[in-house]
Amino acid sequence: MENHPPRCKYTVIFFFIIVSLFLGLISFILCIAAEIKRNKENDLRWNGKLCYLPTSQAFGLSIATLFCLSFAHIIGNYVLLRNSYSRWKNISKFKMPTTAKVLFLISWLSFGVVVILLIAATSMSRRQLYGKGWLNGECFLVKGGTYSGSAILILVTIGSLNGSAFSTLKSSQAHQDHKIHKVDYTKQPHFLC
Repeated sequence: MENHPPRCKYTVIFFFIIVSLFLGLISFILCIAAEIKRNKENDLRWNGKLCYLPTSQAFGLSIATLFCLSFAHIIGNYVLLRNSYSRWKNISKFKMPTTAKVLFLISWLSFGVVVILLIAATSMSRRQLYGKGWLNGECFLVKGGTYSGSAILILVTIGSLNGSAFSTLKSSQAHQDHKIHKVDYTKQPHFLC
């Protein structure tokens, strides 16, 4: 397998981190837009017994948020795990730093909470017909602040994941700086005095 020079390798890693950050920022903006466009109480129609709620624009925005966030998380995990694997393969005693492990765990926990919140909110943002509603024939509105809270958790997810990737890069560079290179004296000219 061909080894790439460290400069090229780090350029590719930083490119993927920037793409992950960009997708995270897009998902944050889409989530804020979904908060603004969600159904309000005055959108609810009531005929005395049954309720009706039209599809809100938040439905499409939250689906786009889920896609962008998922791709950002996949790219961030790829960078982190690929870098850790290459370090482990090259350095037999390499261990992922504790801060990287904690940030990695935080990113997965916040990602899981965001996905659950967005799936429920997306489901509620669809059209709720008379007599069918969202659950048991009743209409439900997405509570104010659900999308905003999800947007904050998106920042936590992307920030902790990329922070974890950066901490593995930093630790691997520090390990390389302290590595003692073995010199092969057979290839250097010998001088007899």
